[in-house]
Amino acid sequence: MMLKKIYFIAITAMVVMLGFQSCESDEEGNTARVQLKLVDAPGDYLEVNVNIVDIQYNNSGNEAGWVSFGKPEDYPINVDLTTLIAGNSLLLADQIIPSGMLKQIRLVLGDGNTLKIEGQESMMALNTPSAMQSGLKLNMNTTLDAGFTYTFILDWDVQKSVVMTGSGMYNLKPVIRVNAEVNSGSIEGNVSGEFLVNGLSVFSDLENAMVQVYTTGGVYVTETGTNAEGDFLIQGLAAGDYKLKIVNQEAYNDYESALITVTVGTVNTIAPIVLMIPTI
Repeated sequence: MMLKKIYFIAITAMVVMLGFQSCESDEEGNTARVQLKLVDAPGDYLEVNVNIVDIQYNNSGNEAGWVSFGKPEDYPINVDLTTLIAGNSLLLADQIIPSGMLKQIRLVLGDGNTLKIEGQESMMALNTPSAMQSGLKLNMNTTLDAGFTYTFILDWDVQKSVVMTGSGMYNLKPVIRVNAEVNSGSIEGNVSGEFLVNGLSVFSDLENAMVQVYTTGGVYVTETGTNAEGDFLIQGLAAGDYKLKIVNQEAYNDYESALITVTVGTVNTIAPIVLMIPTI
């Protein structure tokens, strides 16, 4: 009798364990990992501070289908967009979600966004229209295969996102370009400039030089700034050929590169860019 009881308990325990393993297997078999990485295409501002109060995804396309990434305590996310250059990025979300079609994501913005402009000591209010507070929707339309990790690069174009009104106020109307990291490549490089010291040319790294990206047809794609060492990194570019431009850089001639080829999954390190002063 005792042996039968022990046998029954053992069988029961095995059934329970198999049940747990089956649930875990089902869960893993129906989910994918999604990461959202924020980078910046900066504008002519010293600081652009934004307040993100929620990030949501939608697999259904219906308004009732929005689900938050993370937990309420993960928000708000406050970030100065101008710091996201030269390879710096901010991981906004990293979560396991149901596999299948990822239709959209949206960023819900709060109040308290601010702007600092060169020559002004105090911060300025960066107003957020009510439409943006309800959420900026970004179309993803990506099929998430179960068991895989997907990293999406959100390239926030600050120059186009900050709009001055007729009354001299500033509004935040985000312009964000999205691309999957698995479907994109990057360009990195360094920018230096020529200086004259006692009539001799001296070269030094250039900070805050705006490096613009254009298609071969002359269509603007994005831009980024250089850090204190003159380095830059442009991420989330679709495979293809591009040209880089640096224009209206004070005291220097405009620059335009030869064709640069971007390959999926690689970083193309280009030769150093040297800006020259005009000859008289």
